[in-house]
Amino acid sequence: MHFCLTGQYTPQALKNIMENPTTNRYEAAKKLTEAAGGKLISMYSTANNGPGVMVIIDLPDPSAAPAMTGVVVESGALHNVKLIRLWTQDEIKQVRQKASELRGAYKPPGK
Repeated sequence: MHFCLTGQYTPQALKNIMENPTTNRYEAAKKLTEAAGGKLISMYSTANNGPGVMVIIDLPDPSAAPAMTGVVVESGALHNVKLIRLWTQDEIKQVRQKASELRGAYKPPGK
């Protein structure tokens, strides 16, 4: 399962990065993702709403994504964090097929 995590660096994290500008946050993200049994797909720096990061990860266990998010937030590295489940086109096809099967089981209000 693919997830996208975004967030802004906290003031303390930015201070630490500025004091050590060659720090490799990619390796830190990769190590955490691999410890959760997943793969780091990509990582980008962002400037929206302050200096931040966007990470796309692939995890076999869906509970690992919020667990990883909790670890990162608890460390004080990021705030304003958002975790979004991403769906591949094959997965969306399965969702659409399931919705089609379930369509007749639901009655909207007033019907």
